[in-house]
Amino acid sequence: MADLDPTRPVRAGEELEAEALRRLLDRHAPQLAGPVEVEQFPRGHSNLTYRLRVAGTELVLRRPPKGAKQIKAGHDMRREYTVLTRLRPVWPKVPRTLFYVPEEESPFGVQLYVMERVPGLILRGTKLPAGLELDAPSMRVVSETVVDTLVELHGVDPAAAGLADFGKPQGYVQRQVAGWTERYARARTDDVPDMERLAGWLAAHLPPDRPGAIIHNDFKYDNVVLDPADLTKVRAVLDWEMATLGDPVSDLGMTLAYWFEPGETEMVGPAAFGPTALPGNLTREEIVQRYATRSGRAVDDVVFHYVLGLFKVAVIAQQIYFRYRQGLTQDERFAGLGFAVALLAQVAVRAVDRNRISGLLD
Repeated sequence: MADLDPTRPVRAGEELEAEALRRLLDRHAPQLAGPVEVEQFPRGHSNLTYRLRVAGTELVLRRPPKGAKQIKAGHDMRREYTVLTRLRPVWPKVPRTLFYVPEEESPFGVQLYVMERVPGLILRGTKLPAGLELDAPSMRVVSETVVDTLVELHGVDPAAAGLADFGKPQGYVQRQVAGWTERYARARTDDVPDMERLAGWLAAHLPPDRPGAIIHNDFKYDNVVLDPADLTKVRAVLDWEMATLGDPVSDLGMTLAYWFEPGETEMVGPAAFGPTALPGNLTREEIVQRYATRSGRAVDDVVFHYVLGLFKVAVIAQQIYFRYRQGLTQDERFAGLGFAVALLAQVAVRAVDRNRISGLLD
């Protein structure tokens, strides 16, 4: 079977200077001696992620992209490092961290951290890795495993993980709506009336607070590392850059926002993420039902959280598109994200108008 999560040569403008990297490892991981090979994970849309090979060990380095100082949300490496380090002893489905370097001590002028690489299968897009076949029954089991893992995470006691002060659950959703509306305004490039309408609707339909949980805020297929030998086992969950304490159904809403069903991928085109439309996957309604049954939580406000999730994904796309338009990244994948923002907003408006999370093409 081919490499399950392949890397590529580092993109122009995103290189890590080799001698500086060697000095960094000498200081923080002196046991890892010898030459360092660097490649880049090409799929991410936010923070930059590199694979380091040194002394027979594979590591992962994470750092913010260029332009992160203008768009700070989601680029706090210390926060991501902290949640991984504290969570692992009580919920080991996260990579083991090695060290964190603040901006003022970094040879690259940005904060960063290094962790172990967890090998495994990551499902991205609708094209499966060479040698892997997933029939409909197998795909259903995988989708159930993903939902059950989210339920597991939300059941972790924040105090036991040393994360009781990691966020403020009270007023969380209200702050989310206000904060993401503000982020959109700062990164706005084009006129998208649906985004303005959604911001107003969300502010006017805030649900009541519920008890908080540790939430990932970007929980989807391509952030889950599966065991290739047993797809019912999750080896690790990645990309904790937006994790906090907050409303767990809001976290579910983010997962639903990335979960496009058969037929929808043609409508939204470049806004569709992952293999969720492949035969066998749970529908969004089935995800909600399974989550409610397994977690025991009420999900009567799930339409709101689904719409908020779509709005947030659209803002994330807009922020990346803003960096592209500013010339802060040369990654041509980002050229069509302005179009994706409008498509995501269109889906969210349909959910608002029909007060449901499925059947949006009817």
